[in-house]
Amino acid sequence: MLGSAVVRLATPPRAAAGRRQLVDGSLRAVLHPGAEDADSAAAGCSHKWRMVIAYDGTKFKGWQYQPSPPTIQCFLEKALIRITKLDRKELCLVGAGRTDTGVHARGQVAHFTTPFAYHCLDSFHSAINGLLPPDIRVREISAACPEFHARTSTKSKIYHYKIYNEAVMDPFHTNYAYHSAHKLNPHAMQEAANHFVGVHDFSSFANAVHNDRVRSPIKKISRFDVTKMDAIIQLEVEGTGFLYRQVRNMVALLIQVGREGLPPEIVPRIIAAKDRKELAKVALSAPPHGLYLMSVNYDKEILKPPVGSPPVSFGRTHQISRCKLLFY
Repeated sequence: MLGSAVVRLATPPRAAAGRRQLVDGSLRAVLHPGAEDADSAAAGCSHKWRMVIAYDGTKFKGWQYQPSPPTIQCFLEKALIRITKLDRKELCLVGAGRTDTGVHARGQVAHFTTPFAYHCLDSFHSAINGLLPPDIRVREISAACPEFHARTSTKSKIYHYKIYNEAVMDPFHTNYAYHSAHKLNPHAMQEAANHFVGVHDFSSFANAVHNDRVRSPIKKISRFDVTKMDAIIQLEVEGTGFLYRQVRNMVALLIQVGREGLPPEIVPRIIAAKDRKELAKVALSAPPHGLYLMSVNYDKEILKPPVGSPPVSFGRTHQISRCKLLFY
């Protein structure tokens, strides 16, 4: 596993990529930009790359960079630094969403920049995943246009929240779903969820953030679906953006409605209050391990790669042309 210290490494070598043993035990090319896979750096020229990332957030302190305890961004930057020989300021890795400790992702999006371009992304893709721990995987890498920004170009985000609704918790869902032993009423939850749809001031559902960013509490939610799948109740919400812990706070209120301790009409009353204290009177924030960032959506135009870019990499598949095992 990669260390946590950020070290400025040597500038990219001109020679072709060497071979190095990676953490997963495989032997692959670690791509220093060389003649086979990358163009030499052009003065004043930068190239932007988009990644789609999945991770099990159980062991990590969220997305946002901090060296200790480690975060998702920290591990990705360490892998990119080792491969590209650039430092983190040059890479400028930016994620679409800053998921909290314990929150999972299927479709987190991030971008980074390099002063050189790659002809082929498959080997680069394999090298990154070879350097990452097994609970973080880059699913897709593609070239991005200069105007693309993982966070500010976002059109919408989709989150799932999973609730395991049986008397006894399935141990295989322990880290991936909230356990409610109370029988929930999904129809009442859906009725309450419908009140979130539209453009509202969600101040009542936002926790305080200790940074300098001032964000508008006005957000648009286009849909909020409650689906029962055997023991799992899945909440799926799509919106233009979300405030800090907004999704988990909305889920917490829906759980109270599902227990039939509160009527669905409580939702518009708490929205209208525009005061986080009003929600705190009736519900605590839902725990993080049931939450998943499923996808980040963009306009098609902003996703078009520059002319002459390498094909999108979805990872290599391995095939055996013929069986070499001996049968007796």
